[in-house]
Amino acid sequence: MTHETLNAAAGTLPAEAIDAIERAATSAHRHEDLFSERAAHIRQSAVRDVFDISMRPGLISLAGGSPYLQSLPLERLGTTAAKIIAEDGLTALQYGGGQGTEELRTQICAVMAAEGILDARPQNIVVTAGSQSAQDVATKVFCNPGDVVLVENPTYVGALNTFEAYQVQVETVEMDGAGLVPELLEAKIAALQTAGKNIKFLYTIPNFNNPSGITLARDRRQQVVDICRNANILILEDNPYGLLRFDGQPLEPLRAANPADVIYMGSFSKIFAPGLRIGWALVPEHLQRRYYLASEAVTLCPPTLNQMLVSAYLRDYDWKGQIATYRGLYAERCHAMLAALKEHMPSSASWTSPEGGFFVWVTLPDGVDTYPLLQKAIDAGVVFIPGAAFTPSDEPSNKLRLAFSAVDPDAITEGVRRLAPVLREAIAAL
Repeated sequence: MTHETLNAAAGTLPAEAIDAIERAATSAHRHEDLFSERAAHIRQSAVRDVFDISMRPGLISLAGGSPYLQSLPLERLGTTAAKIIAEDGLTALQYGGGQGTEELRTQICAVMAAEGILDARPQNIVVTAGSQSAQDVATKVFCNPGDVVLVENPTYVGALNTFEAYQVQVETVEMDGAGLVPELLEAKIAALQTAGKNIKFLYTIPNFNNPSGITLARDRRQQVVDICRNANILILEDNPYGLLRFDGQPLEPLRAANPADVIYMGSFSKIFAPGLRIGWALVPEHLQRRYYLASEAVTLCPPTLNQMLVSAYLRDYDWKGQIATYRGLYAERCHAMLAALKEHMPSSASWTSPEGGFFVWVTLPDGVDTYPLLQKAIDAGVVFIPGAAFTPSDEPSNKLRLAFSAVDPDAITEGVRRLAPVLREAIAAL
């Protein structure tokens, strides 16, 4: 870049400032050669890209899967946080144990018991920086470059980014309205093993899958575990939404009856507050030590203050009542979205009808690519996530994710009304 180009772009700059910019540009270019192969596989999340866009005034965001924090007792929580620092600040602000506080790990056992995991022990729990960190640790511990990880199609974009960064081969297994199809899972495993592939684990979101909202049927759950066990494949069960089933009757997790074969990942992001970045992994006892050491090597220790605030919340607040409040809010918003889709969407579109969680998955006719429709939707005043973000394939996707959790019903209805003409125009152009 010449002095003239810099001056044209930024106005007249002192010569020494231009020299500094040129040196920085040259330095950055030179350092490109220092990146690892792994770094080339680290990509910006499409969800994060759209999240930044959705902050623009006037846009209705049906993109971000955020909890509705306005329903929390924020003033009281502020008092609790201040009390923790004032009375226990030397502990709260100090380094802590790498596995997490014993109090919180004991309380996490009670949280999991609300869904049917009754045999969890605090010593087998590792507190993590959200379940995203738990995924990262599991992939680091079990996967070499070139190993295979199985996922549902579609699946969580954050997990795909993790797997890509560790240079694993991601293979998809199709779902239907009842979730992962056991016969297709069995066939995929057999084909990959015949090809000499080394399959390490199945990553699954059995409750209200992100992005589809689909739940794995009760009668398929043990089938899936048995298929993986017979092939010596671990299951990585990601369950941030399980307690948010609208009818208040959560399905028993895969881990409940299978303590040796499932690494269970939970999170307070959806049932309390994502900004605290507190999640956990319940790890089979024979795997716990290596998993814990790998986690400690990354974070040293999960944030003590945040853990103590979560513990106070679970101890002193009606956290089950708050979850019931969330269920009611999200059920109302899901109903508003489904009603708006029925009223405004073209007849050739279809969508899922989730029984909990945050998301509805919309399918358009074959031949429609939803990615280039994003800018048109933004121009119309609404934001969504294109379906291509949720699959390892580079092929165009005719699907899109809509989130209802953080938007009031009237805004949901208006957002769908704005989106419908964009989709109708794309369908008409086929």
